[in-house]
Amino acid sequence: MQTREYGTTGQQLSIIAFAGIVVRDETAEDSQRYVSWAIDQGINYFDVAPGYGNAQNMLGPALQQYRNDVFLSCKTNKRDAVSAQAELEESLKLLRTDHFDLYQLHAMSTMEDLETVTGPGGALEVLSKARDEGLVKHLGFSVHSVEVAIELMNRFDFDSVLFPVNFTTWFEAGFGKGIMDEAEKRGVTRLALKGAAHHALEDRNHRVRPKTWYAPIEDRDLMKLALRWTLSQPITAAIPPGDPELWQMAVEIGQDFTPITPEEEAILRNEAKGKKPLFELAHA
Repeated sequence: MQTREYGTTGQQLSIIAFAGIVVRDETAEDSQRYVSWAIDQGINYFDVAPGYGNAQNMLGPALQQYRNDVFLSCKTNKRDAVSAQAELEESLKLLRTDHFDLYQLHAMSTMEDLETVTGPGGALEVLSKARDEGLVKHLGFSVHSVEVAIELMNRFDFDSVLFPVNFTTWFEAGFGKGIMDEAEKRGVTRLALKGAAHHALEDRNHRVRPKTWYAPIEDRDLMKLALRWTLSQPITAAIPPGDPELWQMAVEIGQDFTPITPEEEAILRNEAKGKKPLFELAHA
């Protein structure tokens, strides 16, 4: 598996990550099997969050023997300091580690979120303190709003941003480019979500697969084009779907990465036409 540097840290990340949702609601045996397979494929970037059901409970024991050899990232969706501190401590315990390589504010979506986390008694106080104490090495955020992403980067020196870099959402809604450009300008590492998503569902209650709230790409050839497009953007790594079968397909595709060509990008532009993007720009 190819690797790319996380910022200027010297730390190399596999271009395809282990999506923590893969082990949600799986047996201990299957969780161990998925993690071991990922390690064998050269995966060293593992991403999880408390919001992913029991994924932390399953990933902790399965990853424990490999912990020193991987880049482990976790998140908090708590916005106030007291709740965020409790969640950080619980995550460290469940994941059987004394530190996270990356800790992120999770799913920052509104200006209200931003004002709360950056204000007095906000979650950002906990993240900064945890970094000072060595409980986390790097700080970041995941985001579903261009405006929130840019303002967060204005207010704090984050190491990375995790956001959708998805062909349908990019071509049909223009979502992603603004975050990409601002992060690149500031030297903030870019990590990608939803590279193997096809389009948004009209009704999330009618899912194609239980672990994806969107319509995932299930055709291998199309997934290969979509992931190669995402990985051809100026990003460090991509987190694929949490469905075990589709995640394994994404890992296999990632082993043979080559940059997308203009002709192939044209195919994706055509594929995206008329499809519902996962996210929209606020002014659209």
